[in-house]
Amino acid sequence: MPELEHALADVAAEMAERSDRGDVATYIPQLGKVDPKRFGIAAVTNDGRVLVAGDADQAFSIQSISKVFTLTLALGNVGDALWQRVGREPSGNPFNSIVQLEHENGIPRNPFINAGAIVVSDILLAGHQPREAIGEILRFIQFLADDETIIIDREVAASERATGYRNFALANYMKSFGNLHHAPELALGVYFHHCAIAMSCRQLALAGRFLANGGKNPATGHSVVSAERARRIGAMMLTCGHYDGSGDFAFRVGIPGKSGVGGGILGIVPGVASLAVWSPGLNANGNSKLGSIALEKLARMMNWSIFAP
Repeated sequence: MPELEHALADVAAEMAERSDRGDVATYIPQLGKVDPKRFGIAAVTNDGRVLVAGDADQAFSIQSISKVFTLTLALGNVGDALWQRVGREPSGNPFNSIVQLEHENGIPRNPFINAGAIVVSDILLAGHQPREAIGEILRFIQFLADDETIIIDREVAASERATGYRNFALANYMKSFGNLHHAPELALGVYFHHCAIAMSCRQLALAGRFLANGGKNPATGHSVVSAERARRIGAMMLTCGHYDGSGDFAFRVGIPGKSGVGGGILGIVPGVASLAVWSPGLNANGNSKLGSIALEKLARMMNWSIFAP
């Protein structure tokens, strides 16, 4: 087994040579401007090492990766009552599909598809103005990463709002079933802004480290969530974290992960490390093409899998 630092460098070097990089997300105009040749990767181990390669310190739009953190916050606010409004099953459909909502009475399949994350945003709105809820999410992520420089990219948020017709449709449809308790535009305001948080691979891996360490920040020993909740969030990432490509990612990589259409992936190796990779080009399922390949290669090199003996 190679040293992790060498493995990261080898993976980054191999990804730099590849020409099959996927396609950047152009349906959000600001994301379509990102250079598809970018690639970064970072690992934060439970024993405190922070290892990076490539463009690991270049900030990018984390998009749906933010849903891991909003789910964590919402579970802290309402506990298991959340699951009365959002399911825990893989969708098997595109992340912005409205089809299942019609068949399932406005209850989204899971908190990582767009509809589910909009409901989670609605939960976080309780007792708050949208600006306050957005601030709470941002501060939580800054706290996890121990980095107050993390920001929301206002241009990306505005770009999402200007082109988010399907998300407006999802929100209004769920409102008709009573599964949004606030005005759709308020829940969507929170949703668009947390998806527009910009982070580097280094910052993202630091923010996710509590999930690799039984719910505790390994740098401080302070508990963020219980060990049981950390396991359950990890289970959701494994089964639902890559939309209708979740099964393939679990098959190929074998660790919990959450992707975003900005090209990032947060990966968790329980008991070992949190990982973040970024390559803007996406595959047919809307997941980072090279990011997925890179994590598969890294997991194989390091013999990482939740299914390994």
